[in-house]
Amino acid sequence: MRKFLPLLMLAFVSLFIFSCDNNDNEDVVVTEDTYATAYDIAPTFSRSTSNLYQFSDEFNSPLVESDVVLIYMQTGVANGSPIWRLLPYTFFVDNATNDEVDYSFDFSKFDIQINVNSTPTLNLDSNSTYYAGKRFRVVVVPAKTGKSSGSNVDHNDYNAVVKYYGIDEAKIKLKN
Repeated sequence: MRKFLPLLMLAFVSLFIFSCDNNDNEDVVVTEDTYATAYDIAPTFSRSTSNLYQFSDEFNSPLVESDVVLIYMQTGVANGSPIWRLLPYTFFVDNATNDEVDYSFDFSKFDIQINVNSTPTLNLDSNSTYYAGKRFRVVVVPAKTGKSSGSNVDHNDYNAVVKYYGIDEAKIKLKN
């Protein structure tokens, strides 16, 4: 019996050590409070130059360092549903000078900035339709999702992003 007790203790300790190993779930990523979210904005752009307008907006709380921001611009409506195009986006103006309007953005964990820039021959002051009355959708997604299949979601396809990240479009509101 004296030899059996130390063996039993050794077996118990070994079982405890191996059962605490976290390497079994390498594909699982704990994201704590990081989840996909989205909101709409209808920005009022400020003029920086005659061909550059900008809009800045702060997040209600800082993002987690691993979050990624995607911004889509509504470019139309089809069958009652908005059409979203991922920024950056270049719109080619249909005229003899081959003018273009570029929509781009940048973000930090604290804010976003959307830029509307045009070619030098296109004066945005006289063509406010390129920056006034626009609607954008800001989508914040975790960079690491923990999903091993389908992790190559096409961010250009707004509907694929919404489906992949489980975003409930009915809950998307216009940010004031």
